[in-house]
Amino acid sequence: MMHDPIGIPACFSAGDKPEDFTTIIKSGQSVFMSVYKTNIGDQSRLITVTWCKNLLLHGLSVSVDGPETEYACKVELKPWNFWRKQGSKCFVVDGKPLDIFWDLKSAKFHGETEPISEYYVAVVSGEEVVLVLGDMKKDAYRKTGCRPALIDPVLVSRKEHVFGKKKFQTRVKFHEKGVFHEISIECMNRNNGNLVGDSEMEIRIDGELMIHVKHLQWKFRGNELIHFKKAMVEVYWDVHDWLFSPGLRHALFIIKPSSPATSPPRLPPVSPSPAGDCGSVEGFDPICLYEFCLFLYAWKVE
Repeated sequence: MMHDPIGIPACFSAGDKPEDFTTIIKSGQSVFMSVYKTNIGDQSRLITVTWCKNLLLHGLSVSVDGPETEYACKVELKPWNFWRKQGSKCFVVDGKPLDIFWDLKSAKFHGETEPISEYYVAVVSGEEVVLVLGDMKKDAYRKTGCRPALIDPVLVSRKEHVFGKKKFQTRVKFHEKGVFHEISIECMNRNNGNLVGDSEMEIRIDGELMIHVKHLQWKFRGNELIHFKKAMVEVYWDVHDWLFSPGLRHALFIIKPSSPATSPPRLPPVSPSPAGDCGSVEGFDPICLYEFCLFLYAWKVE
């Protein structure tokens, strides 16, 4: 395990993983986690890139799964620590060095948790850049002095935690080489502000209404296959805790795109496992899927 002299941001406080739900609830922070399948040496590895945001800072974590442990590099992006917005870290995975390079000096966030443009994050193994994120790829190759990997990384899953009152939004690519699409989810009620009344939910993609659920208190779990442009998208929702649980509540949405030529597998029913866990959908492992899958945790605040 690498030593981390950079300091761990509040997003990744000591003893807590980025996905620790207690930490998320207490801090009210947004968390985006993307998992990529890559080749490092002659091994298939999963690399998780996590961005988090709270009132004080942005945080970035890059972790690589190992045979017995997880190797991680954490960076805090406080506005008064400009030098930490560019740098590199090296640690050893299975006896081989792995380097993480980042340049976030000019990164444009525009209020988002992860940057929109003018940045790169690169992972280097041997003489190959096995993963590079951002729109400054040429700068990343120049900085690392390494060539692109012969096998492209594959984005296999994404997990997001977002906060709101009635409306929740995110941006997502249905395919790695596609464009970003805006997904918005809005919960409305027709009973003078009482959420448990006659509630409705709308799910839109790029402003176009795709799913309209009436009488949400009776249809708080469900899934629907929709057609959007040239893609088929399966949407699963579980908003039970929005309606029937006190305090800070979250709903789970799973969005899985597929090409028209393939028939996407139907998402299995919900199991009684703890809310907020990816395993809360019985038998459903996003890492095992052949296509990308988005898990969206929408935390409702008053």
